[in-house]
Amino acid sequence: MKVKAVFYHAGCPVCVAAETNLAKAIDTSRYDVEIVHLGKDSTRISEAESAGIKSVPALLLDGSPFHINFGANLADLK
Repeated sequence: MKVKAVFYHAGCPVCVAAETNLAKAIDTSRYDVEIVHLGKDSTRISEAESAGIKSVPALLLDGSPFHINFGANLADLK
């Protein structure tokens, strides 16, 4: 069974670079990767907050949040 990986971002240059270089490098034979653009789908901001995401870009890997770099606070996306 694959582990769930969710990459949250807001579309800023830092986020796009992280998506290009990190999220797309994840082994999809081991991980079910979902990319969520919070700038386009703000309904998922509360989901990200509940999972422990504080800023984007961030990767939620098997329920654990990993903050990659600082692009934007989630509060700024509301």
